Amino acid sequence: MNALQFFTHHDNLFHDVKESCARVFIMNFESILRLAIFALFAVLAFLGASCGESNSVDKNVNTIEVDSNLIIKENLVNAIVQEDCVLSNGTRSRCFLITVKAKPKEHKMGPWCPETITDSKDSGGIWFRDGKIYDVDGPFIANLDKFYSDPEWKLYREDGSVKVTATQEACEAAARPDVDEKYHNYCVQCAPSYYESKEITYRIPVKPVFMKFPTAIGRDGIGLAFNGVPFDPAAPVHAILAAHTLAPLDDCGGHVNPHKGYHYHAANGCSKEASKEENHPPLLGYALDGFGIYALKNEDGKEPDDLDDCRGHTDEKRGYHYHAGRPGDNKIIGCFRGDPGSVSVESLEREG
Repeated sequence: MNALQFFTHHDNLFHDVKESCARVFIMNFESILRLAIFALFAVLAFLGASCGESNSVDKNVNTIEVDSNLIIKENLVNAIVQEDCVLSNGTRSRCFLITVKAKPKEHKMGPWCPETITDSKDSGGIWFRDGKIYDVDGPFIANLDKFYSDPEWKLYREDGSVKVTATQEACEAAARPDVDEKYHNYCVQCAPSYYESKEITYRIPVKPVFMKFPTAIGRDGIGLAFNGVPFDPAAPVHAILAAHTLAPLDDCGGHVNPHKGYHYHAANGCSKEASKEENHPPLLGYALDGFGIYALKNEDGKEPDDLDDCRGHTDEKRGYHYHAGRPGDNKIIGCFRGDPGSVSVESLEREG
């Protein structure tokens, strides 16, 4: 074999080897691709089944229709109507469309922050820690450093006056998760008059739809009292305290923020009550999923002992329903057991 034949032979051999390797690579790649596609479809099928299961309706639980006649008419912006709706988990339903001004008629709003460190409890609201309620009077403000075991706390000046957010601008700089540094160590209060133009619209299913799994409560809200005031999720205590601020509630469990105006973080027995019967706690309003929110204690002062994580249970007359948490718990209910509707806020100032 001469040199030319040698190189030609080995070149052909190398070419054959390349083709063989290429065929093996393609075969292996196709096998891997088929396995990957199969695995992807398996994962998608699993996720689809899981989502379908989590969104499924449990028809074995008794549910009672919402009584829209209990909403105080004087607070309605428009007459309550029904409309077709799609709930948060995709359930098609009929919803009440309820638009209100969140301004209670049954009680006054405030006070929240005392003016001096010698003021009595009548000059301030309430605050909570570890399930307990405390009067925000002057001495409470003066001793926050001891209350929280933190010397950084000082919400008052040398003359004894309390540092209070006294304007809308100050309110909006302080009543937010990232508190403006200028308003650290302030008692935060916002006047209801700042946000009187706000209207709140609730879409609540006419008949609640009980779900197999609970739905977490978002920042939009929990529901409404009969006076139209929102029941809101837990106050963001961590953000409030991190800036060494205090945002007291009034004695009725409410305060004001720039988003919704006046709203409740606790059910303290100030708002309209209904359905007080059979030694059962009275009905206070409705959650966004349409289930009733009842007070915690009955006439004997007893609390139900069989509540689930959402703070609900079932009885024959009321079906599934919730009981509001203790005022110091910073939690009216824990989650939604029904498929929730929605809430939106609009300011009339935009129309001007």
